Amino acid sequence: MNTLVWFRNDLRTADHPALHHAARRGPVVGMFLDAIDQWREHDWGDNKIDFVRRNVAALSASLAKLNIPLRIVDVPRFDGSPAAMVKLARAMRCDALAFNDEYEVNEHRRDAAVAAACERAGIEVYRSADQTVVRPTELRTGSGGPYSVFTPYKNAWLKRVEQMEPITALAQPMKQAKLDIESDAPRGGEALADRWPGGEDEAQRRLTKFIAHRIKAYKDQRDQPAADGTSAMSPYLACGAISAKQCYLAAKDLGGEGAATWISELIWREFYRQVMVHHPRVSMGRPFKRETRAVRWRDDEAGFEAWREGRTGVPIVDAAMRQLIATGWMHNRCRMIAAMFLTKNLLIDWRRGERHFMQHLVDGDLANNNGGWQWSASTGTDAAPYFRVFNPLSQSARFDPDGAYIRAYVPELAQVEGDEIHDPLPLTRASCGYPMMIVDLKSSRQRAIDAFANLRT
Repeated sequence: MNTLVWFRNDLRTADHPALHHAARRGPVVGMFLDAIDQWREHDWGDNKIDFVRRNVAALSASLAKLNIPLRIVDVPRFDGSPAAMVKLARAMRCDALAFNDEYEVNEHRRDAAVAAACERAGIEVYRSADQTVVRPTELRTGSGGPYSVFTPYKNAWLKRVEQMEPITALAQPMKQAKLDIESDAPRGGEALADRWPGGEDEAQRRLTKFIAHRIKAYKDQRDQPAADGTSAMSPYLACGAISAKQCYLAAKDLGGEGAATWISELIWREFYRQVMVHHPRVSMGRPFKRETRAVRWRDDEAGFEAWREGRTGVPIVDAAMRQLIATGWMHNRCRMIAAMFLTKNLLIDWRRGERHFMQHLVDGDLANNNGGWQWSASTGTDAAPYFRVFNPLSQSARFDPDGAYIRAYVPELAQVEGDEIHDPLPLTRASCGYPMMIVDLKSSRQRAIDAFANLRT
């Protein structure tokens, strides 16, 4: 009998626990559920959906080299997954199902329902851990609870990884005998295809290039949006074209501040996952800090639309929002600047910004996106203190001193010279067709501080 391997956000053949262990058991049939309606309900936009589908197509080609067929089944919503899984397993002569765990609330419930349906049908179920180097439930504070502050979590993570050494990536399975089962034709995905090619080979190529050429300067350049200083691996991690373990192993032996800083970013990713596992309310639109439910967010449709479209009159914010629309990605420093401008200067509900990001990001990932937004809004774990409100103009001058990032994405300001690029004069704005700021930074900062301070009175 065969084993059915269910691919989800682990679209690769190397270092894939479920595939590795299933192949050791015997012949393997791969499958992928295309859940378009559920994805839309989860705010996936075309950029992410098309990127996932490109990676499924690349996965199908990789599996074909191993004689592993990939069946693609349309199951518009998760509630159709149990019946579809049992039906496919029987049709493919599979007596077992293997998959790697996912941690979001709806995905967790879906997986439990699928496992129960398979067990009732006499199909064995094998579950593996894959998304993180250290499992989300593995680390606990001295009092036995989960971590809610990053630095202690990071220290515990590094200690645990040291105890786990040697850490190794699982090998790709050996080529199996050809089965009398045909693969389904994968769908294409054209949105931003030139910018974000799919597949584990592309992910490995990008990782190798980053390690060879940019990681040494990562600590110094990662906050400079105009520099090619980041790994840009987030889309490939989000869909699992590469594993967190593969990324960690590529960096750990290099030494130096650049590698250590990048590993710290990988740990942030794992931190937000363990927050989501232990506090599932954060993946259901609720703040981690319960008292912040009482924040009186402003209803400002004109402000929200100006923010979405990159016409707030704050050049660094507008550049960030336009980069998101143009590329499906935004530099991490700019994500913080844009998010804090929305939630503090405009005092607009963070959930609206979180959703907008998710609808456009090619690397849309619930745990990371939610964690970042709640950090910026001062509603989450290890959040920025409510009185910390980034001044976008000083952030711009510090991290984009020459204005190269602004000029790249706000072309009407391309000819503005010197420091004026960060806050053009009224006459310059008028001549360039660039708007005045939609909000006063000083008074809006105080308004946000007052809104949060009142929660503590």
